[in-house]
Amino acid sequence: MSTADKNLSVFSTAALPNISSRKFALVVAEWNEEVTEKLFEGAYNTLIQYGALPENIVRGNVPGSFELSLAAHWYAQRPEIDAVIALGVVIQGETKHNDYINHAVAQGITNASIANNKPIIFGVLTPNTMEQALDRAGGVHGNKGDEAAITAIKMVGLKEQVLS
Repeated sequence: MSTADKNLSVFSTAALPNISSRKFALVVAEWNEEVTEKLFEGAYNTLIQYGALPENIVRGNVPGSFELSLAAHWYAQRPEIDAVIALGVVIQGETKHNDYINHAVAQGITNASIANNKPIIFGVLTPNTMEQALDRAGGVHGNKGDEAAITAIKMVGLKEQVLS
């Protein structure tokens, strides 16, 4: 289903785990800050809304989306971190840079998640225009940050269920 047909801030919250003792890292790209700050706010507020304590949420900034993978890997290596949420945006623009960046970030996040045996959530927007990015960062299509936070919560719960 395309995001044009779905609001990113509407999701099932049935049977969410208790996350009051869980620790989350949010890694945020500084490039396109107008968008990434809204993604951060969405993720942070959603974590708080569903039980995370402010002192259990850490933030790390990186220059751009390409750097999200390595920073997410570093945070995932910390034993006290239960899940990492990577937040960024790569806008299509006039060149193919987005193809290379998006592929590298998706692969890097997947590899870091598997290497660390921890959820690292891909909260990266890949729109064609700034308008589409803003629509998905608290605009008409909701906030990808909200969705990324709920995904992190659900994955922490699933890991506990599967591995305990």
